[in-house]
Amino acid sequence: MKRLLLPAILLVFLILEGTATDFLPKEWLLSDYYMIPHWVFVILVYIAIFYDFDSTYYCVFYGIIFGFLFDLLYTDILGVYMFTYGIAAYIIHGVKKLLHANMFVAILMSIVGVALADALIFFLYSSVQGFVMTWKTYALMSLIPTLLANLVFTLVLYPFLPPLLYKWSEEQLASQKAV
Repeated sequence: MKRLLLPAILLVFLILEGTATDFLPKEWLLSDYYMIPHWVFVILVYIAIFYDFDSTYYCVFYGIIFGFLFDLLYTDILGVYMFTYGIAAYIIHGVKKLLHANMFVAILMSIVGVALADALIFFLYSSVQGFVMTWKTYALMSLIPTLLANLVFTLVLYPFLPPLLYKWSEEQLASQKAV
Protein backbone atom coordinates (compact mmCIF):
# COMPACT_ATOMS: atom_id res chain seq x y z
CA MET A 1 0.00 0.00 0.00
CA LYS A 2 2.88 2.39 0.74
CA ARG A 3 4.13 2.04 -2.85
CA LEU A 4 0.93 3.72 -4.03
CA LEU A 5 1.50 6.87 -1.99
CA LEU A 6 4.03 8.38 -4.38
CA PRO A 7 1.91 7.89 -7.52
CA ALA A 8 -1.12 9.19 -5.58
CA ILE A 9 0.78 12.36 -4.62
CA LEU A 10 1.85 12.85 -8.22
CA LEU A 11 -1.73 12.33 -9.42
CA VAL A 12 -3.08 14.90 -6.95
CA PHE A 13 -0.52 17.47 -8.06
CA LEU A 14 -1.20 16.64 -11.72
CA ILE A 15 -4.84 17.56 -11.14
CA LEU A 16 -3.96 20.65 -9.07
CA GLU A 17 -1.48 21.78 -11.71
CA GLY A 18 -4.30 22.00 -14.23
CA THR A 19 -6.30 24.29 -11.98
CA ALA A 20 -3.42 26.36 -10.60
CA THR A 21 -4.01 29.33 -12.87
CA ASP A 22 -7.57 29.66 -11.57
CA PHE A 23 -6.14 30.85 -8.26
CA LEU A 24 -3.97 33.59 -9.73
CA PRO A 25 -5.14 37.21 -9.70
CA LYS A 26 -6.96 38.28 -12.87
CA GLU A 27 -4.36 40.98 -13.55
CA TRP A 28 -1.66 38.34 -13.85
CA LEU A 29 -3.71 36.25 -16.22
CA LEU A 30 -4.47 39.21 -18.49
CA SER A 31 -0.82 40.25 -18.73
CA ASP A 32 1.62 39.16 -21.43
CA TYR A 33 3.56 36.96 -19.00
CA TYR A 34 2.95 33.22 -18.78
CA MET A 35 3.55 31.30 -15.57
CA ILE A 36 3.38 27.60 -16.29
CA PRO A 37 3.24 25.37 -13.21
CA HIS A 38 5.49 22.33 -13.47
CA TRP A 39 4.59 20.96 -10.06
CA VAL A 40 4.73 17.32 -11.11
CA PHE A 41 8.21 17.86 -12.50
CA VAL A 42 9.40 19.55 -9.29
CA ILE A 43 8.20 16.47 -7.39
CA LEU A 44 10.04 14.29 -9.92
CA VAL A 45 13.22 16.23 -9.14
CA TYR A 46 12.67 15.61 -5.45
CA ILE A 47 12.14 11.91 -6.22
CA ALA A 48 15.41 11.84 -8.17
CA ILE A 49 17.33 13.50 -5.33
CA PHE A 50 15.77 12.05 -2.18
CA TYR A 51 14.07 8.79 -3.21
CA ASP A 52 16.06 7.16 -6.00
CA PHE A 53 19.33 5.40 -5.43
CA ASP A 54 22.00 5.44 -8.13
CA SER A 55 20.62 2.17 -9.51
CA THR A 56 16.89 3.02 -9.44
CA TYR A 57 15.12 5.26 -11.90
CA TYR A 58 11.65 5.80 -10.46
CA CYS A 59 11.83 9.50 -11.34
CA VAL A 60 12.22 8.61 -15.02
CA PHE A 61 9.46 6.00 -14.89
CA TYR A 62 7.06 8.39 -13.15
CA GLY A 63 8.15 11.18 -15.50
CA ILE A 64 7.16 9.14 -18.54
CA ILE A 65 3.87 7.97 -17.02
CA PHE A 66 2.75 11.33 -15.63
CA GLY A 67 4.07 13.21 -18.65
CA PHE A 68 1.84 11.01 -20.79
CA LEU A 69 -1.10 11.67 -18.47
CA PHE A 70 -0.40 15.41 -18.71
CA ASP A 71 -0.36 15.14 -22.50
CA LEU A 72 -3.59 13.16 -22.45
CA LEU A 73 -5.41 15.58 -20.15
CA TYR A 74 -4.10 19.04 -21.02
CA THR A 75 -2.44 19.13 -24.45
CA ASP A 76 -3.38 18.39 -28.03
CA ILE A 77 -0.12 16.65 -28.97
CA LEU A 78 0.67 13.34 -27.29
CA GLY A 79 4.24 12.68 -26.25
CA VAL A 80 5.71 16.14 -25.71
CA TYR A 81 5.48 16.18 -21.91
CA MET A 82 6.09 12.42 -21.74
CA PHE A 83 9.36 12.77 -23.65
CA THR A 84 10.38 15.99 -21.91
CA TYR A 85 9.70 14.85 -18.35
CA GLY A 86 11.39 11.50 -18.96
CA ILE A 87 14.55 13.02 -20.50
CA ALA A 88 14.79 15.88 -18.01
CA ALA A 89 14.28 13.50 -15.05
CA TYR A 90 17.00 11.22 -16.44
CA ILE A 91 19.43 14.16 -16.73
CA ILE A 92 18.63 15.35 -13.20
CA HIS A 93 19.10 11.79 -11.89
CA GLY A 94 22.51 11.61 -13.56
CA VAL A 95 23.64 15.01 -12.27
CA LYS A 96 22.48 14.30 -8.71
CA LYS A 97 25.11 11.55 -8.50
CA LEU A 98 27.73 14.30 -8.50
CA LEU A 99 26.15 16.39 -5.73
CA HIS A 100 25.10 15.91 -2.13
CA ALA A 101 21.39 15.99 -1.33
CA ASN A 102 20.67 19.19 0.59
CA MET A 103 18.35 22.18 0.35
CA PHE A 104 20.49 24.26 -1.97
CA VAL A 105 21.12 21.38 -4.36
CA ALA A 106 17.40 20.54 -4.40
CA ILE A 107 16.47 24.13 -5.19
CA LEU A 108 19.18 24.47 -7.83
CA MET A 109 18.29 21.15 -9.45
CA SER A 110 14.60 22.07 -9.44
CA ILE A 111 15.26 25.38 -11.17
CA VAL A 112 17.66 23.84 -13.70
CA GLY A 113 15.27 20.95 -14.31
CA VAL A 114 12.25 23.21 -14.79
CA ALA A 115 14.26 25.45 -17.12
CA LEU A 116 15.40 22.43 -19.11
CA ALA A 117 11.92 20.90 -19.29
CA ASP A 118 10.19 24.16 -20.17
CA ALA A 119 12.76 25.07 -22.84
CA LEU A 120 12.52 21.60 -24.34
CA ILE A 121 8.72 21.83 -24.38
CA PHE A 122 8.97 25.25 -26.09
CA PHE A 123 11.41 23.85 -28.65
CA LEU A 124 9.23 20.82 -29.39
CA TYR A 125 6.04 22.86 -29.71
CA SER A 126 7.71 25.48 -31.87
CA SER A 127 9.06 22.71 -34.11
CA VAL A 128 5.75 20.90 -34.44
CA GLN A 129 3.29 23.79 -34.45
CA GLY A 130 5.52 26.51 -35.87
CA PHE A 131 5.29 29.14 -33.13
CA VAL A 132 6.49 32.57 -34.16
CA MET A 133 7.99 33.53 -30.80
CA THR A 134 11.67 34.37 -30.61
CA TRP A 135 13.91 32.84 -27.97
CA LYS A 136 14.36 36.25 -26.28
CA THR A 137 10.61 36.85 -26.10
CA TYR A 138 10.06 33.34 -24.76
CA ALA A 139 12.75 33.80 -22.11
CA LEU A 140 11.36 37.13 -20.91
CA MET A 141 7.64 36.43 -21.17
CA SER A 142 7.44 32.77 -20.22
CA LEU A 143 10.65 31.17 -18.95
CA ILE A 144 11.56 33.67 -16.21
CA PRO A 145 8.00 33.91 -14.77
CA THR A 146 7.71 30.13 -14.94
CA LEU A 147 11.00 29.70 -13.07
CA LEU A 148 9.96 32.18 -10.39
CA ALA A 149 6.57 30.55 -9.88
CA ASN A 150 8.08 27.08 -9.66
CA LEU A 151 10.80 28.34 -7.32
CA VAL A 152 8.08 29.41 -4.90
CA PHE A 153 6.48 25.97 -5.18
CA THR A 154 9.86 24.31 -4.64
CA LEU A 155 10.47 26.34 -1.49
CA VAL A 156 6.98 25.65 -0.12
CA LEU A 157 7.31 21.92 -0.75
CA TYR A 158 10.85 21.51 0.61
CA PRO A 159 10.09 21.20 4.35
CA PHE A 160 7.50 18.49 3.76
CA LEU A 161 8.39 16.21 0.87
CA PRO A 162 12.14 15.42 1.11
CA PRO A 163 11.96 13.91 4.62
CA LEU A 164 9.04 11.72 3.53
CA LEU A 165 10.81 10.65 0.34
CA TYR A 166 13.99 9.79 2.20
CA LYS A 167 12.03 7.74 4.75
CA TRP A 168 10.04 5.92 2.06
CA SER A 169 13.21 5.26 0.12
CA GLU A 170 14.85 3.60 3.10
CA GLU A 171 11.74 1.51 3.79
CA GLN A 172 10.85 0.47 0.25
CA LEU A 173 14.15 0.35 -1.60
CA ALA A 174 16.40 -1.10 1.12
CA SER A 175 16.84 -4.35 -0.79
CA GLN A 176 18.02 -2.49 -3.90
CA LYS A 177 20.48 -0.32 -1.96
CA ALA A 178 23.08 -3.07 -1.84
CA VAL A 179 23.15 -3.30 -5.64
